[in-house]
Amino acid sequence: MIRAYCDVKQPEKENQMSRAFNFNAGPAALPLEVLEIAQKELIDFNGTGMSIMEHSHRGKAYDAVHAEAVANIGKLLGVTDDYQVLFLQGGASLQFAQVPLNLLGEGQTADYVNTGAWASKAIKEAQKVGKVNILADTSKEIPTNMPDFDALAYTPGAAYVHVTSNETIAGTQIQKFPNTASPLVCDMSSDILSRAFDLKQFGLIYAGAQKNLGPSGVTLVVIRKDLLERAPTTLPTMLQYRTQAKENSLYNTPPTFGIYILMLVSRWLLAKGGAAGIEKINRAKADKLYAAFDNSGGYYRGSAVKHLRSIMNVTWRLPSEELEEKFIKEATALKMIGLKGHRSVGGCRASIYNAVGMDAIDALTSFMKDFQAKNG
Repeated sequence: MIRAYCDVKQPEKENQMSRAFNFNAGPAALPLEVLEIAQKELIDFNGTGMSIMEHSHRGKAYDAVHAEAVANIGKLLGVTDDYQVLFLQGGASLQFAQVPLNLLGEGQTADYVNTGAWASKAIKEAQKVGKVNILADTSKEIPTNMPDFDALAYTPGAAYVHVTSNETIAGTQIQKFPNTASPLVCDMSSDILSRAFDLKQFGLIYAGAQKNLGPSGVTLVVIRKDLLERAPTTLPTMLQYRTQAKENSLYNTPPTFGIYILMLVSRWLLAKGGAAGIEKINRAKADKLYAAFDNSGGYYRGSAVKHLRSIMNVTWRLPSEELEEKFIKEATALKMIGLKGHRSVGGCRASIYNAVGMDAIDALTSFMKDFQAKNG
């Protein structure tokens, strides 16, 4: 039975104030409403006298959770009968290898686009499996950039084409997905369900849950069913997509608590109007934060090419590294957490995933204005 979010007791104002503004890149912010339900049900799930973590993954209590999680993801992504939803483990890092192990046949070529750190990692794993053609490489360009995907020379008959929809470290995001003759595979770990897209363009999408879907430990894979049988039968059983597909992701014990939280988050997203509804909110948040850069007279400099700016991971620099350190230290003292840029690039980064509210953006932009006034 779906609990209406309006029935959840709202926190007292003082409790709201005690929570930090979480700008971490992942594990990331979760909706407060979801955390409150999980807190309430942690010891006694639906009157069973047990936590969902204690239930058998083959029992009725967990089965209902699992079924709703699959159904909710299906509604949110527009999953049709020719696709299958899988809940796996190992994060995107395992998918970097599992994709070519299942889809890249002997003598075939896989096309990859290198747009940053995460795409680079995917390429390195695929090269261990088979032949990889790098269509374009913008990973070292400053300001951070992406190619024109429609202008690339795709390999005729490629096993698949791999892209990374959002580069968490660089702060860039694909604005328009290409229509490819070969199956399009996409790492959507950092922007899954942050905006609407047409699943029919893809053969396979994957995403770690820890940014927009739930806690770490769950990996969402949505695969077109005709691709399930590509894997060689000699591939270890657990690495075959067909294994988990045939067993509805229950071949072995799944991360049940993580899937339970994912189910609650997907419920929350549906209540927000689905992908289209949350996209409006996300774009408004990003627009307000980017406006703070663009109206600062160059004091805050966005790290990504303007037309490729991410609505999930906002990256910027200050006039000096010393000022960046001071900015991060003072923001942290005000309970704005996770604003330090990735160690490989430095600078500042605000990850403004689905669960990050406009109140967090307002607090950050107000602080940015005050900091510039005092240190400009």
